[in-house]
Amino acid sequence: MNWDTAIQQFKNYIRLERSLSANSIEAYIHDIVKLKQFTEMSNWQVMPLDISSAHLQDFLEYVNELGMTSHSQARILSGIKAFYKYLMYEDLIDKDPTALIEGPKLGRKLPDTLSFNEIEQLFNAIDHSTPEGQRNRAMLEVLYSSGLRVSELIDLRLTNIYEDIGFLRIIGKGDKERLVPVGRDALKYLKIYIEEVRVHLNIADGHENYAFLNRRGKKLTRVMIFTIIKNLAKAIGMTKSISPHTFRHSFATHLIEGGADLRAVQEMLGHESITTTEIYTHLDRDYLKQVIQEFHPRS
Repeated sequence: MNWDTAIQQFKNYIRLERSLSANSIEAYIHDIVKLKQFTEMSNWQVMPLDISSAHLQDFLEYVNELGMTSHSQARILSGIKAFYKYLMYEDLIDKDPTALIEGPKLGRKLPDTLSFNEIEQLFNAIDHSTPEGQRNRAMLEVLYSSGLRVSELIDLRLTNIYEDIGFLRIIGKGDKERLVPVGRDALKYLKIYIEEVRVHLNIADGHENYAFLNRRGKKLTRVMIFTIIKNLAKAIGMTKSISPHTFRHSFATHLIEGGADLRAVQEMLGHESITTTEIYTHLDRDYLKQVIQEFHPRS
């Protein structure tokens, strides 16, 4: 079996039988294509069913030498492991070459956050006199109010905004749905944008239901969201490197600092595991440490 056939069959499997999202499928396939390309660069002339642990170790060393982060390397290895588990499942191989291969050690990086004052400064830097400014205010209010991923923000549909009960229906990773509360300020700016700005756009075919649109009436791209946020940070002289995900981190941290239940935050963020959410408790612990140092007689 050649690479193209194996990759196509694996793609069909994860799409039809495992029902993965389009983004997840693309990521898996991208990882396997990297391995295929490495075999070609190395002139191994080896097919997927003939790959050995030694081949994979060489590939991972090459990936490491490229300077990829530990998380990127771990993700690539995860994709390749899934591919070979599939080949085992289909009885196409009798030994999994990835079985004894360990991924890189992952350190848990604390996420960057913004203070509430910094978020207010960013919001105040928006030019509300322009249609784009009104859209950007609504967009960033929703991002911070509901802790959405950037992909969830750009894919938000009008029909998934339940203004009457103050919730958004979000399609997250793996096409999993969740209901997320949205704050009053976010709803206010969202309503202004939809009723006073969006209605005047010439909306492109197929984009009628997307909430946030560009001047040409098409849904926004991830790059555009990043650019909007970077420009606002520059306008107020912020030295932190921020992105749409910084708003998500700040949303979670501010909730937990305020005493929110970890399980509730997990549900709102759409995290599979509670341990993923626990990373946001770091500021809360820092605050408790500060209290001890300032007020305890034995500190």
